[in-house]
Amino acid sequence: MSLNYIIFRNLRKNLKNYYLYVFALVFSVALYFSFVTLQYDPSMDEVAASTKGAAAIGASSVLLIVIVGIFLLYANTIFIKRRSKEIGLFQLIGLTKGRIFGILSAENSILYFGSMAIGVLIGFLASKLVLMILFKILGVDAITRLYFSPMALMQTVIVFTIMYLLIMLMNYTFIKRQSILSLFRVSATSEQQVQKMSFGQMIIGVLGIALIVYGYFMSARLFSGEAMDMQQLMYTMILILFSVILGTYLFYKGSVSFIFNLIRKSKNGYLTIHEVLSLSSIMFRMKSNALLLTIITTVSALAIGMLSLSYISYYSAEAQAKESLPEDFSFAQVDMKNRFVAELDHKQIPYEENHREPIYIEIDAQEVMDESMADQYLLSSVVSDNMVDNIVLKPGEVVFMGYGNAIQQLITIQEKGPIVLHGLKRTLDQHLIGTTKQGVLPAYYTGGTPVAVVHETVYQQLRQDLDPELQKPERADYYGVRIKNEGQAEDAYAVYKEQQLEAPSFSQIEFRNNQRNTMGLIMFIVGFLGLTFLITSGCILYFKQMNESEEEKGNYTILRKLGFTQSNLLRGIQIKQLFNFGIPLVVGLSHSYFAVKSGWFFFGTELATPTVIVMIVYTLLYSIFGLLSVWYYKRVIKEAL
Repeated sequence: MSLNYIIFRNLRKNLKNYYLYVFALVFSVALYFSFVTLQYDPSMDEVAASTKGAAAIGASSVLLIVIVGIFLLYANTIFIKRRSKEIGLFQLIGLTKGRIFGILSAENSILYFGSMAIGVLIGFLASKLVLMILFKILGVDAITRLYFSPMALMQTVIVFTIMYLLIMLMNYTFIKRQSILSLFRVSATSEQQVQKMSFGQMIIGVLGIALIVYGYFMSARLFSGEAMDMQQLMYTMILILFSVILGTYLFYKGSVSFIFNLIRKSKNGYLTIHEVLSLSSIMFRMKSNALLLTIITTVSALAIGMLSLSYISYYSAEAQAKESLPEDFSFAQVDMKNRFVAELDHKQIPYEENHREPIYIEIDAQEVMDESMADQYLLSSVVSDNMVDNIVLKPGEVVFMGYGNAIQQLITIQEKGPIVLHGLKRTLDQHLIGTTKQGVLPAYYTGGTPVAVVHETVYQQLRQDLDPELQKPERADYYGVRIKNEGQAEDAYAVYKEQQLEAPSFSQIEFRNNQRNTMGLIMFIVGFLGLTFLITSGCILYFKQMNESEEEKGNYTILRKLGFTQSNLLRGIQIKQLFNFGIPLVVGLSHSYFAVKSGWFFFGTELATPTVIVMIVYTLLYSIFGLLSVWYYKRVIKEAL
């Protein structure tokens, strides 16, 4: 038997069994080459100038290398252990360890560099599509062309060649250290199986669930409890992270087995064939995979959480712009406003003006605020009801405006109750009659507190009794310009940009575009990194199921001889894969939901829709690997007889 025959026979066998590994490698190379190409693409100049896009994509490509590198090294570990008997047989027939290493290196080089070449080709063809997606998300109006970068090719080849050398070093070390006897034992000892539920494991199971619940409870109170300084906030977040990650590890180490053991005991040991193939198998195997599953769950939760937050911000950009800036254009200086409206008149763009004169006072709102802040005064801006459209108040009535989601989490204010307005020498007792998210002044004027709207007579009394130390002369006037015809808002924004007006002047469209550009780029990067991790982690779980199916093949042969049909066994396998892939997915989604829920209000105005969309897409993509595992098991069961 020639050496070339051995190499190509094994190569054909590996392609048959490890097609998903080849797909993941091709996908990773294609995605990395596309990312690196974006860095050198001349079309990215506009994005780089406005959002530092090239630098951000360059940093993300480093993270991509880490994800792909860990996956390739871990997958190679699985494959080399699975081929341990084959390596042992090679030694039995007289091949030296160096010769065996040469055979494996030749196989891997053909498989690896062949996949890399295909990946580069696909990445080159897909780079234009990737750039078009990025421009669509950012709203950049630019022509995209298919661009080949020799620098991107060189960088890709260098990175993946280094990974290949690391893989070869790992294989050489494995072959060098193993004896013939140990090679035949590797696959049998690769999975730690726990055959009995101990009392200690029960304690670990309960503790794991308790730590996760505690982390969720703390995250829910993170911004709704007592006020914290930055150091306290950091320590609390570290505690939450530690509690959830440790709880997740203990959950896989003991909680799953503990819960399934309770289910098994409730049936008094009488399990159907479906339950034997699903519950029992998971009970005995999940403990040995606890660390791997913890890493997959944590990173999945991180990817889903970051993608959800960035999509929340992107999705809420327009609503947040209207909430933060009450008019289309805002000015703090009358000369800037006059110059702008003069050009609007010249362009025949109809508009409306609003002039507000905020004053700054301290408000005693302890009767309507949370107890933790009852001893603090609000330093708030005050305007008259005559300065606000659609609000008519009676003397003694107050409405808080601009009380948005983020402020609500930091300052809890009831809808109604008595408050006291403090002037320099006198106080005025008033009654709060409501709050609203609608803004009346930009954040430049409010300092992160709601704006108090009072009756005109009360406003004039306060104006005559101002504390000069609290006043802000540079923020004493607000000029708002609203474009009457929404279809001309972009034309008005073009005028605003032409005049190059700087702060303190603000535009709703500019605010919206900046937020969409920044968060759109983050969403693009996190989305592609998350997709890469999803595919690589899904492949790892799939490879683990391949190993388990081969180890359990003898059991299926016995069950088939006892009279169980293929459909009987397949039903149990389907339930098993539902748990194997479903448990990490559900735990990851749960972690990400509580993480997002604890601070989503800092990113936008809408939680449900963006988060649900991200979770549904992630679940559908993740489920593909579960279906592939069922398909592989079906083939193994079919070959059992």
